[in-house]
Order: sequence, then structure tokens, then C-alpha cells
Amino acid sequence: MLDAASLECVRGQRRLFHRLSFNLPSGHVLWVLGPNGSGKTSLIRMLCGLLRPDAGEVRWRGEEVRASGDSFHADLLYLGHAPAVKGDLTSLENVRFGLAQTGLGADAHEAEAALNEFGLAGRERLLARFLSAGQQRRVGLSRLALGRSKPLWILDEPFTALDSQAVELVQSHLTRHVMGGGTVVLASHHDIGFAGTPVQRLQLGA
Repeated sequence: MLDAASLECVRGQRRLFHRLSFNLPSGHVLWVLGPNGSGKTSLIRMLCGLLRPDAGEVRWRGEEVRASGDSFHADLLYLGHAPAVKGDLTSLENVRFGLAQTGLGADAHEAEAALNEFGLAGRERLLARFLSAGQQRRVGLSRLALGRSKPLWILDEPFTALDSQAVELVQSHLTRHVMGGGTVVLASHHDIGFAGTPVQRLQLGA
């Protein structure tokens, strides 16, 4: 489903990685590991089509992602390193706005249910700037509860600022998505448990 062929990333005078290749079938997880500065976020952005590789290419369903345009993004749910919430919108508005950007619609009831699942009951109509860092992260991650129709999930450090309960909830959504035939790529320092799920580990900076 997702293929990388001989990817290379150069930043300044430093080559972070080169000749990086993998094949990730549906129903699998790619876990990207590496110390800070090893190129994890750069790789994630390449896989999303947001950053052009210095060499090589990324393909989804056999087509180069930057050339496929809308057809690729119609299959993609991307959550970046930042919480991706707007402080002047409520939690509820942020969820609906974030989903709309990915081509998914959600009514207020669905968005509220997702926020409740992620421990934000009673904060649905609170402006995001009044939430803690962990709560803002939960607002962004609540899109996972409504993004099951997207076959490819790509997440950059999704467990940052989360407590153990929220980490387990995110892991359960990721596992459910993969067990249903979805494909997941995530960069994380967190010790992830995917019992019974095929996981490829990609170590950068080795």
C-alpha cells in the first residue's frame, strides 16, 4: 500500500538519511524511531507529500504521492507533531474544522461523542487556548475516533503530553484501525504495545 524507494533527506550540510526504502502493506504498522534530529519528522512529512525528498519517491497504491494529489489525500489522516488546534475555536469547532480539512464531515453530536471518548466531556465549548497541553493534544487526537474511513493514518509523536490513560486509548484506536485492514505510520519515542499486530521498526540515526 505505502512504498518508499531510496529516499534521501539533506538538511544544511548534513545528510539525515539516504537509500531508505520500505514496503508497508495494509494491516501493518511502521514505527519510526530515532533520537532528536535524526529526521523522523522530515520522513513523516515526506510520506504525507508535504516535503519533497532530495532523492527517491513515496508511492501510495503504486502512484507517487505528490503526483496523485487529491486521490492520495482522500485516503490520508495526518496528525503532525503540534496539536493542530486553533486557540480561538472551541474544542468542538476544532474537531469539526480539522475533519473538514481532511474531507470528512462530522455533525456536532459525532464530534462531541469523540471528545467525550477522549476525556473532554464538559470542555466541548471551551476555547482551546484555555486547555492544557495534554487536553489540546486530546482534541487533535479525537479525530481518530471519526477517521476510520481513511485507510492511511500518519502520526508524528501522537503520545506527547498524554497521561497513561490517554496513551492506552490512542493505542486502542491504532490497533483497531490496523486490525480492520488500515495502515499506520507513526514516529514515537513511546514504548508502543501492538500485541498481535504486524509492526515494522525503522530506526533512523543508527
